[in-house]
Amino acid sequence: MRKNLWLALVVASASAMAQVAEEKKSVEVTIQTLFTAMKKGDSALLRTAFASEVTMATIAQAKDGSLVIKRETGISNFMKAIGTPHPEPYNEPIWNLKIEVDGRFAQAWCDYAFYLGNKFSHCGVDAFHLFKGSDGIWRIFHLVDTRKKEGCNVPDSIAKQFR
Repeated sequence: MRKNLWLALVVASASAMAQVAEEKKSVEVTIQTLFTAMKKGDSALLRTAFASEVTMATIAQAKDGSLVIKRETGISNFMKAIGTPHPEPYNEPIWNLKIEVDGRFAQAWCDYAFYLGNKFSHCGVDAFHLFKGSDGIWRIFHLVDTRKKEGCNVPDSIAKQFR
């Protein structure tokens, strides 16, 4: 009897872990869709990664050293920036991606470096909040990033792609 109970618990635990891993992978797909859209300059693809209502914020340091928090209630400006033709692609490789999921809510955190074409611009952290809609698709409803130009520890495997 104990052996059967133990086996049932092991099977149930393995199944739950597989389901969480699958959800985390789906969240990652949504996040990568955002970065693919940025690189391609594809605002229609970009739109698919986001909810209909979105808040965004950027935390950075001004030239005088003061803290600046820029907030937006929507992605229309972001979509316009991505979809307007520009000579260099927007490359934003990420690493150290951490994803947590609770039912239909997920949060993700990662380091990033931003390159205009092959030219380094800045680095920081991206923090995402996502929800899983009734269609089963994860969408970003809140995105915050930090930005800095110094103290970036971009992994060599990423930096060498842009040399």
